[in-house]
Amino acid sequence: MKATAWMGTDSVKVIDVPDPKIMNARDAIVRISTTAICGSDLHLYHGYIPAMRKGDILGHEFMGEVVEVGPQVRNLAPGDRVVVPFPIACGHCSSCQRGLYSVCENSNPNAGIAEKIMGHSPAGIFGYSHLLGGYAGGQAEYARVPFADVGPVKVPDEISDDQAVMLADVFPTGYMGAEMCDIKPGQVIAVWGAGPVGLLAAASARLLGAERVIVIDRFPYRLRLAEEHIDAETINYEEADVLDTLNEMTAGRGPDACIDAVGLEGHHGNAAMYAYDRAKQAARVETERPFALRQAILACRSGGVVSVVGAYGGFVDKFPMGAFMNRSLIMRTGQCHVQRYTRPLLERIQRGEIDPSFIVSHRMPLRDASKGYKIFQKKQDDCTKVLLKV
Repeated sequence: MKATAWMGTDSVKVIDVPDPKIMNARDAIVRISTTAICGSDLHLYHGYIPAMRKGDILGHEFMGEVVEVGPQVRNLAPGDRVVVPFPIACGHCSSCQRGLYSVCENSNPNAGIAEKIMGHSPAGIFGYSHLLGGYAGGQAEYARVPFADVGPVKVPDEISDDQAVMLADVFPTGYMGAEMCDIKPGQVIAVWGAGPVGLLAAASARLLGAERVIVIDRFPYRLRLAEEHIDAETINYEEADVLDTLNEMTAGRGPDACIDAVGLEGHHGNAAMYAYDRAKQAARVETERPFALRQAILACRSGGVVSVVGAYGGFVDKFPMGAFMNRSLIMRTGQCHVQRYTRPLLERIQRGEIDPSFIVSHRMPLRDASKGYKIFQKKQDDCTKVLLKV
């Protein structure tokens, strides 16, 4: 089959690889119809996530048709159209029983590697390094789905691929980011990053009752999407001081909650700060560029919530712990527990409450995956989200 493989830093290629096979009784094989390039795939593309190997198959956002199931998979059958959550979860461990699917205790066969860096291991993830299991990803013609009796959700005919594939990661991740804000009527929510997750976090904040949503980014075309589809207020951080502007917009209090939807490859309008973090990251002295996280902490009203759904992989420098502790802030974070949200969010799409596919800007065949990565990475042609059609 054809699959998108990581070939080294800033290099991916569609290559021929063996078709996946059923390996365990709870596996399924899915023939992929639509898969997506995620912002966190760019962290792999740029070489910031450890334990990648040449030829690893990328992709953790995918959907398609079940073609084969293991003997213990009774909820699915060949021919079912499904979307697959990106965390691989057993459904039976203590974490899964508490709905914490992205920290499943049984799905990462390389847990020992992760434990050396993180203390305890999170769940395995499709196509996301050997640190998180070494599983083949879904930017391919077929994928093996472990624990298929827990993860995949059937998609009704009236839901398009473009809508359904959003349920694999970006819509649940954005929604969880908003949910962690514990939004009350009348509150103001600020979102750093108008990429796919940030836009859907802002849209989810609206769904959950926020009175005002403010989106911060530097690309005018992404800010326009926030204004037109979410009725958000926007700040271009290359044109205005974010902290001063947020204070002006909130009578000096700051937003009630702040969502970091940027993560480890943040950009900063301050050239000196950007150069400092960029140099440390390039030398691997620091693994992250946490500009958005620092700003979110400083901007949030005292006693407010900082929700972090932007992906981080290691260690940050200049973390404003004094502000965080002395101002009684609350931080909530985590890789999304997608299995908790897939069905409820599918129902919201069916009821017409939201169409998450508004973030999609580019659709292209799988064979053009390398082109898709370059367009997405360089923000060319007003790119917000690339779908690969198989």
